[in-house]
Amino acid sequence: MSFPCIDALENRSATLRAKYPSSGPEPSYTSGATQTWDCEEPLLLDWGDVLPEFTVAYETWGRMNDDKSNVILLHTGLSASSHAHSTDVNPEPGWWEKFIGPGAALDTDKYFVVCTNVIGGCYGSTGPSSIDPADGQRYATRFPILTIDDMVRAQFRLLDTLGVKRLYASVGSSMGGMQSLAAGVLFPDRVGKIVSISGCARSHPYSIAMRHTQRQVLMMDPSWKRGFYYGGLPPHAGMKLARQIATVTYRSGPEWEQRFGRRRADPSKPPALCPDFLIETYLDHAGEKFCLTYDANSLLYVSKAMDLFDLGRAHQVATRARRADRAKRLEETGALSASSPTDPAYSLTLPDQPYEEQPSLSSDDNGAASPDAAVEVSSRPPDDLVAGMAGLRDIPTLVMGVASDILFPAWQQREIAEALKLTGNRKVTYTELSEEMSMFGHDTFLLDLKNIGGNVKNFLD
Repeated sequence: MSFPCIDALENRSATLRAKYPSSGPEPSYTSGATQTWDCEEPLLLDWGDVLPEFTVAYETWGRMNDDKSNVILLHTGLSASSHAHSTDVNPEPGWWEKFIGPGAALDTDKYFVVCTNVIGGCYGSTGPSSIDPADGQRYATRFPILTIDDMVRAQFRLLDTLGVKRLYASVGSSMGGMQSLAAGVLFPDRVGKIVSISGCARSHPYSIAMRHTQRQVLMMDPSWKRGFYYGGLPPHAGMKLARQIATVTYRSGPEWEQRFGRRRADPSKPPALCPDFLIETYLDHAGEKFCLTYDANSLLYVSKAMDLFDLGRAHQVATRARRADRAKRLEETGALSASSPTDPAYSLTLPDQPYEEQPSLSSDDNGAASPDAAVEVSSRPPDDLVAGMAGLRDIPTLVMGVASDILFPAWQQREIAEALKLTGNRKVTYTELSEEMSMFGHDTFLLDLKNIGGNVKNFLD
């Protein structure tokens, strides 16, 4: 029986096997030239591992002034490269092309803009597809667990080499919005302003669940091979499905109702189990376009870093204690291991006990859900989060949210703004785009030049 979508998948696998035999080279995910900086000093990571050396790929726009006070660090989303805008050596349009340039939101007549590929990524910075200097083999899933803070520390190492002591602003959207806040928490004396768009101050269960589902789908691809697929067939089927799941969260229902409705791709044909509705063919296209342009292991590691993000004080205290303990061990032993797989204190494994149903906040005496029970919901951010963001008290901050965003709902941006105000910060600007203003959901930050770009420009100026 013919299933065109499955046939196409099998044909692609056959083509890729011929193109990437087991002895062949791993395809390069980096497109276009970047600048790179190689750091030979070890980087201690939040979960106790160490990168003995690492590379950061970056691009710049504008001109740095004499006292280096006009530098903006632009943080990327999960799968973006450093190519936010076209350059002389790479004229292809960047992912924020219209937001950067003379007179634009990030005005290159005024500011020197730096954008990096995060460590853990695959566009020139050190990640799972990089070579482990310890043995000359690719890290694969021997790569250490990362956090958003680890990514930011690597970025500030780069800024050190550029001679930048203080940023004019730290700017980011989505995962970049997390990084922009983390930069202020980690280096409050080195950040002049913060812009956080469609981000959060701590990852919440819904977004963690969506990223978990994507990782599980990817890891179930037989070609993933527990991460050791380099030189052979990439897990393109798992990547395609993972991207389709992600794409569902990037836009909004109202937009898709207007854009696709219930239209079928070809009404003259009978319904099929393969992509049939126009929305299905769109998702299929989105997954197909992405599945070979980003490294599967990078998707796992970078998305996990997003899950671990939490600016709450308790989390920060625990992380500092863990880092101090690990630093002391390294100083005593003099060892700089890229990973510590034999040390259970610094590994992430399955819990010893399987999941047990948790009591509902609105349950009866027997633990059964009680729909009639009143649940008290507070709009006030938890005290722990307010305490953890206290270091941002004196930093002017723009927080932007989008009502149609289902991946990072606007209440998460309101939580950021309210927490900042509760720290005593009197320079918080909060802007929320209604569904009437934008129905593009999470992707609004990539598309809405007028509202997103306009507010960023006004705030920075």
